[in-house]
Amino acid sequence: MNAVLTPDVCVVGGGSAGLVVASGAAQLGLNVVLVERAEMGGDCLNYGCVPSKALVAAARMAQAQRDGAAFGIAPIEPKVDFGCVMNHVHQVIAAIAPNDSVERFGKLGVRVLKEEARFIGRTELHAGPHRITSRRIVLATGSRPTAPPIPGLAEVGYLTNETIFTNRTLPSHLIVIGGGPIGLEMAQAHRRLGSRVTVLEVADFLAKDDPELAATVVARLKSEGVDLRSHVKIARVDRISSGVAVILDGDERLEGSHLLVATGRAPVVEGLDLGKAGIAHTAKGITVDASLRTSNRNVWAIGDCNGLYAFTHMAGYEASLFIRGALFRAPARLDAAIVPWATYTDPELAQVGLSERQAREKHGDAIRILRWKLAENDRAQTERATEGMVKAITDRHGRILGAAIAAPHAGELIQPWCLAIAKRLKISALAGFVPPYPTLGEASKRAAGSYFTEALFGPRTRWLVRLLSRLPVW
Repeated sequence: MNAVLTPDVCVVGGGSAGLVVASGAAQLGLNVVLVERAEMGGDCLNYGCVPSKALVAAARMAQAQRDGAAFGIAPIEPKVDFGCVMNHVHQVIAAIAPNDSVERFGKLGVRVLKEEARFIGRTELHAGPHRITSRRIVLATGSRPTAPPIPGLAEVGYLTNETIFTNRTLPSHLIVIGGGPIGLEMAQAHRRLGSRVTVLEVADFLAKDDPELAATVVARLKSEGVDLRSHVKIARVDRISSGVAVILDGDERLEGSHLLVATGRAPVVEGLDLGKAGIAHTAKGITVDASLRTSNRNVWAIGDCNGLYAFTHMAGYEASLFIRGALFRAPARLDAAIVPWATYTDPELAQVGLSERQAREKHGDAIRILRWKLAENDRAQTERATEGMVKAITDRHGRILGAAIAAPHAGELIQPWCLAIAKRLKISALAGFVPPYPTLGEASKRAAGSYFTEALFGPRTRWLVRLLSRLPVW
């Protein structure tokens, strides 16, 4: 065994959360060891956000060739070279990978160990031949895809987000189990690239999102030919010569060339020997308090492994909380009210803060629901992209509780709402700014402005204006 390493901070996991902690701590002058057993960059770079959005972008280009008629441009059916599409996906990964590489972090002063870590005490780890002792250990081991207990599923073989981007053969019929963000993004992308696609969901599609706006996304996918089936039960899955057969309750049989399972994720904690460090955990993740500290006061758990929010941006946010709290000794507590997320279908679907249902549960009827349809936005009309809306929820005093958007670039359009909620702004702040014209962002201003419509143009205000109009001009 090599000499004992005694870093100021030891980070286990080289994904989004771990890399933010490692780079931040190193640039603050601390001695940092980062342990990563697999690929640097974690799920986001290699199997998640980056490759999926690259595939979505390719599919959007293909769909644009079909959608020209409304603009006076003859539509054509694109010729898709699926192998070249996957080349594009991996070129994007390769372009970003240097930012997360061992070499870059070595230059920052981080010692990177390509090993598997496990606890041997409350503040001690083994990582290959190394023994590491540190007063501050950060677990950022991420999550992995899970599969439901469907008879035959384990035997037939299936794709997940970790393997679908290595597939270089365009599926003739892709069957997707799971109607959440990953399932629907991949369903629409493959349909646009030329696959027949069926999506099977045991409950509602996009169940965690606002149902009013989720319906817009579901309608678009159906219009593009994706076969969407909700509230179905799968009896079993069989392997057949042409691929897979999915048998539903009632004996309906669906045959496909490829099967994608996108039904959830589980924290990666196996092999860490958490019990030896006195770290409490459940099947949902490592137990943490509001400062992301575990039951062992020397250990923090951030990112997917704590089971709170499986989003890359939340991994970065949680990493910043560790730096602020553990390194600067400043107040740092996770604020659940500011959590945003986006689904990158077309149209996109984004949300931040409370949903309408959550707001009603918390505030009763003392809320206001504000809506502005894209059909009433001039830029959306010019783009022929009028499906969707901006929807905001406030309390009776005009404090913004949440917002949701179904629109092109909703992930961008939601950002002023994210800022407003994070800074505890009232709806007047978004009603009062001046956006350039014509932009989709105007829809947010119009939605916010509708909060004041009744008061501004009501009888009392009209009476006041008539009275003032009789006074001398000044």
